[in-house]
Amino acid sequence: MKIYETADLIRNTPVLSSIIEERESVWMNPDLVSFELAAKDLELSMKDIDEAEERLNRFAPFIATCFPETREQGGIIESVLSPIPKMQEYINEKYQSALTGRLLLKQDSHLAIAGSIKARGGIYEVLKHTEDLALEHGLLSFQDSYEILAADKSRSFFNDHTIQVGSTGNLGMSIGIMSAAIGYKVIVHMSADAKQWKKDLLRSHGVKVVEYESDYSEAVLNGRRCSDMDPNSYFVDDENSRNLFLGYAVAAKRLIGQLKDQGISIDSQHPLFVYIPCGVGGAPGGISFGLKQLFKNCVHCFFAEPVKAPCMLVGMATGLHQNISVQDIGLSGQTHADGLAVGRPSGFAGSIMKPLLSGIFTVRDGHLYDYMRDLIEMEGIFLEPSACAAFTGPIHLNQYPETKKYLMENQLYGKMDQAVHIAWATGGSLVPEEIRKEYMGTYLKELITL
Repeated sequence: MKIYETADLIRNTPVLSSIIEERESVWMNPDLVSFELAAKDLELSMKDIDEAEERLNRFAPFIATCFPETREQGGIIESVLSPIPKMQEYINEKYQSALTGRLLLKQDSHLAIAGSIKARGGIYEVLKHTEDLALEHGLLSFQDSYEILAADKSRSFFNDHTIQVGSTGNLGMSIGIMSAAIGYKVIVHMSADAKQWKKDLLRSHGVKVVEYESDYSEAVLNGRRCSDMDPNSYFVDDENSRNLFLGYAVAAKRLIGQLKDQGISIDSQHPLFVYIPCGVGGAPGGISFGLKQLFKNCVHCFFAEPVKAPCMLVGMATGLHQNISVQDIGLSGQTHADGLAVGRPSGFAGSIMKPLLSGIFTVRDGHLYDYMRDLIEMEGIFLEPSACAAFTGPIHLNQYPETKKYLMENQLYGKMDQAVHIAWATGGSLVPEEIRKEYMGTYLKELITL
């Protein structure tokens, strides 16, 4: 891959000057258009999301059988939507955020089985592949209860098949845990950024973990190469998978009922702002795609990335998408936000987000720990540091000239008292207690330069 001339890139994309200097920034998407206009050219639609939801419903009996923690929900893997008024009051006071309306936390950090947002797309893709194989080989029909896939006969069949994936951590956990429960052999190719406890957890489920000293992209490349050598191996491609994307998109449909239960309506007078941490782009892209399908121009979707690895911002702002990495502009890609430590974005997700995404915030690692501590102190909720990137959006929405211009141009200023803001928490519930204590340790303040 060529190293791009920095001066040329900055001349065409001015926001890169602050990105290269690792300053917290915001990029507002100049290609955002009305949903009605964008929908004409989108390759996916609401029909695709509906089909994904139906498939998850078919697998619910199997999931409830294999994972007792999901039985109360009938095998549906879903997270709560929690008001966090104390956090909203605190960030307004501490960071002068001036955030009005209501701030909520979508706790995908506490999703059953995998403890992260990856329990949506990752698990869905494994289930989709499992259904395809089972139907093809006569193990299952659409008239059967999918609970039969938990039988020894089915497990013996799937044990002759392998699933592989490249991951910085959370995707690997969702793929590994579900695949092992079905009976597959599983190989997770993990980059240097992956936390040791995540590797240990996978191995405890019988998953083979292959470690690399390089970054996420290299783990994906090697994982794909190894999978291609085995005719019975299936590779989960986080960079280009439509199945992953649609698994995430189902979350938007589930959100409708949760908002209704809290007496919240989303319409032209009650706008919705959603802030989602972003790595390669599949999870936030899928969720945002689903939200735009449902709420159209009434929802405003923002991603949040670490200053050292803002791959989606760099790809979308330059228009180069997967053809440029953060390393090409001199950034290391190394961040404490392991789930977001991605150097090169998904071109697939970026192309779909091009007319739909409102913008992208960047955040320094040190502030991730600040927001983590703030949330624990105010609401008693723990998130892993990468998930706390979501708070950079509501904190800075009223502080950047670019975001103020966006609110003005979209005639939102008169509606902000009725706005709903959702910080989408992406991971944290499976973090071991000793690691949580490390995250809370005061030595981190000395370790990280703010």
